[in-house]
Amino acid sequence: MKIVIQRVLSAKCLVNNKEIAQIKHGYLLLTCFEKGDDNDSIDRAVEKILNLRIFEDDDGKMNLNISQVKGEILNISQFTLSWDGRKGHRPSFDRSMSAREANLKFEILTRKLNDSVPTHKGEFGADMQIELINDGPVTFHLDL
Repeated sequence: MKIVIQRVLSAKCLVNNKEIAQIKHGYLLLTCFEKGDDNDSIDRAVEKILNLRIFEDDDGKMNLNISQVKGEILNISQFTLSWDGRKGHRPSFDRSMSAREANLKFEILTRKLNDSVPTHKGEFGADMQIELINDGPVTFHLDL
């Protein structure tokens, strides 16, 4: 599983020019499930995302997690992250999980995150437009 985490001041997802999800400050997640990812991978991702301390405390140090700042999450499926980019110029997504299985895992991940932090999602498999204001910018890549 690969996840890009962007700390944002706001983010929203549009499908067919209609807003389907929006958050104020928190995380925009771009989430890719790959062959072999299982429920343990999801649990590790949830633990890492919820406990990641990338929000500033009163001293300006990245020391607070998303719950401590009352943030929200916008989770977007992003199968193109499965391309490793080391060979060739035409991306291959052979490492991506099948769409049916990835959608089920995406829903589980979203639900588990939502158990702790308000979490919204894009539309799996749709042509989405994502608007965001990156805060910092602060961006991290998880490879679980």
